[in-house]
Amino acid sequence: MPEAAVATLTHNWGFAVFLLGVFGLCAFMIGASRLLGSRAIGRSKNEPFESGIVPTGGARLRLSAKFYLVAMLFVIFDIEALFLFAWSVSARESGWTGFIEASVFIAILLAGLVYLWRIGALDWAPAGRRARQAKLKQ
Repeated sequence: MPEAAVATLTHNWGFAVFLLGVFGLCAFMIGASRLLGSRAIGRSKNEPFESGIVPTGGARLRLSAKFYLVAMLFVIFDIEALFLFAWSVSARESGWTGFIEASVFIAILLAGLVYLWRIGALDWAPAGRRARQAKLKQ
C-alpha cells in the first residue's frame, strides 16, 4: 500500500474510534440515568420548576416589541465588544491601519446608537408618562 493511503486509513480509523467513544459515552449516560433515576409519579411531576418558585400563569406570555428591540441591541453591541476585544489583542500587529479601521467601526456603531436614541427607540416609558415628564421639566 502507498504511504498516503496508510496515513488516510490511520486517520479514518482514529475518527471511527472517536465516534464510537462518543456514542458509547452518550449511551452510557442515558442508560445510567434511566436505571438510576427516580420513577416518581405525581401531579406536580410535569410542572416547570425554576429556582424553587412555584409557577404562576401560563408560559405563553406576551411581551412588548420593545423587549425584543432591546434584546437585539444587546446582541449587536455585544458583538461589537467581541470585535473590539479581538482588535485589542492584535493592536500592535495591525498598527495605525487597524486603529483607523476600529475607529471607523466604533463611529458607525455610535451613529446607529445616536439615531436610535433620537427616534425614541430606546425610550421605554409610555407616551402619557413622557408627556407628563416633559411638562414637569418646563
